[in-house]
Amino acid sequence: MDTVAQILNRKGHQVWSLPKDATVLDAAKMMREKNIGAVLVMDGDKVAGIVSERDIVRRACAEQRDPASTPLSEIMTPQVLCISPNATAEEVLAVMTKRRFRHLPVRDGEKLVGVISIGDAVKAVIEHHEFTIQQLVNYITGEPA
Repeated sequence: MDTVAQILNRKGHQVWSLPKDATVLDAAKMMREKNIGAVLVMDGDKVAGIVSERDIVRRACAEQRDPASTPLSEIMTPQVLCISPNATAEEVLAVMTKRRFRHLPVRDGEKLVGVISIGDAVKAVIEHHEFTIQQLVNYITGEPA
């Protein structure tokens, strides 16, 4: 099973972030431009929170906040759980399912090394299962791998 580090090596280690005083509109624009579902909210070089599309809808739009003047610090999820690059895709899915997250920052010690989405983890698990199935088919039919 692939580890988070292997997934990040394939997809890239890019981390999209904004400072705490950036606005909801800034986050929405970044998400649209980068085709991503969440951005990290930074306080200097420290992760202060995370804002997802869901946060924008529930904590800004549904509360009729002005996206151009509402700072991310008012709608972000402040308690950010990070995952290790050594975790497996299955472990990521278990955490995301239990905690109802769709994005997890990846931290190696104190260093932020990427962000993994539920889609990234699902793709890795599916690829692993497809490979296993093909190996079993090859074994049963006697075809070389």
